[in-house]
Amino acid sequence: MQEKNVDALWVMGAMYNNPDMVYFTGIHHANQVDLFKIRGKEPIVFHFVDMEREEAQRSGLETHAYDEKYPLMDYLKKNGNNLLDAVVLRLRDVLTDIGLTRGRVAISGWDNLASSWTLLNQLRELLPELELVSFLQDSPIQMARLTKTSEEVEHIRAMGKLTTTVVGRVADFLSSCPVSGEILLNKDGDPLTIGQVKQLVNLWLAELGAENPEETVFSIGRDGGVPHSTGNPADVLRLGLPIVFDIFPREKGGGFFYDFTRTWCLGYAPDDVQQLYDQVLQVHHRIIDELEPLKPFKHYQMRTCQLFEEMGHETVQHNSQLSEGYVHSIGHGLGLDVHENPFSGYSASEGDILAPGSVFSIEPGLYYPSKNVGVRIEDTVYLNPQGQFEILAEYPYNLVLPVKK
Repeated sequence: MQEKNVDALWVMGAMYNNPDMVYFTGIHHANQVDLFKIRGKEPIVFHFVDMEREEAQRSGLETHAYDEKYPLMDYLKKNGNNLLDAVVLRLRDVLTDIGLTRGRVAISGWDNLASSWTLLNQLRELLPELELVSFLQDSPIQMARLTKTSEEVEHIRAMGKLTTTVVGRVADFLSSCPVSGEILLNKDGDPLTIGQVKQLVNLWLAELGAENPEETVFSIGRDGGVPHSTGNPADVLRLGLPIVFDIFPREKGGGFFYDFTRTWCLGYAPDDVQQLYDQVLQVHHRIIDELEPLKPFKHYQMRTCQLFEEMGHETVQHNSQLSEGYVHSIGHGLGLDVHENPFSGYSASEGDILAPGSVFSIEPGLYYPSKNVGVRIEDTVYLNPQGQFEILAEYPYNLVLPVKK
C-alpha cells in the first residue's frame, strides 16, 4: 500500500466468488459486506444483513452490522425515504467513525457496477478530501496476492491432485471405449462426443468437491488449433485427431484454482502431430529447467519465442495478431483468480517477477487450425521459499492414449 501511495483499501461484495474479499476473509456465505483496511491497521468488516452476522464473524476479523449502530430505517426517515441519500449518509458516518475521511482509498471487489458507481460519486461530494481510486493492473491486493503463504500453496496443491485425478479418469474412460472404424463409441454404441466427455468432467469435479466456473477446454482437430476454443459439444471423438484438454477448476465457493493442460491423440498420432508435440514438450521442459528466482516473467516469454522461432515457427514476438504458430504468452500467475500476477505477456509490468511464493503456469503451445491441429502442454509451478521450482501436480506427458481394438 505504501509503494502504491494508498492509505486504505475498500473491498466490496460477497465473501465468496470474490477474490480480493476472499483473500482477507476466506469463503463464507455473506452476500454483501464492505471491508476497510487502513494502512497500519487490521481490516474491519461491515455486513448489511443481520441474518448473516455469524457467517461474517467466521472471517475472524473485527465485524460490525451496519444496522447495529447505523440503522438504515433512521437514515431513510431523515431523508424522505430517498435510499441513495440514506445509504451515502450512513456510509459517511461509518467512515468518519473509523477515521477514514481523507487520503487515497483503493476500491476493489466484485459488486454491481451501476450501484457502486452511483454510490461512490455521491460519496465524493460529502467527503471531498477522500480520493477514491482503482487500478487497471498491479493493484495493492493483486501484488500482495502474487506470493502465496504455505497454507495457500497447500490449497492449490490439493486442487492439483484433484484435477489430475479427474484427468486420469478421463484418460481411463477414453481408453475403455469401444471403437468402430476411427470413431469412439459410448456405452449405447453411439459415437462419443465432446459434450458427453465434458458432462463426465463436470460430474467428477463435483463429486470431488470442486466447481468449474470457467468451463473446460476439450477441443479436437481444428478447434484445438484455436487456443481458447472450448470445443464443439457435438464433435465426435476420432482416432488420430489431437485433443487439447485444458482444465482449470476451483475450490467450491470461490477459492483457489488449478490450471493444467495435456494434448492427446487416441490410438495413434500422425507424424506431423507427433513432431509438433515433441517440439512443444521440448520447449516446456527447457523453460522449466531455465527458470530463475526474481527473474521477470516476460523474459521467459521472449525465450519461448526464440526457441520456437529456431524450430521454424512464427511467434507473437514479431506479430501480435498471429493466428498460427506460437500465439500466446508462456504463462500467468494462479491463485484466487485463474489468471493473476505475475503475467508474462507484452503488457506485463516490472512487478511481474518470479518471486519466492509465486505460483504460475508454464504452457507453451503450437497452433495450426488450417491443418486441424493444436498442441499445448501446461503445468502449474511453485517457487518455494528455498528458491526451488516444483510442479504442484505431476502427470505423464504421453501423447497417445491406447484404445480398444
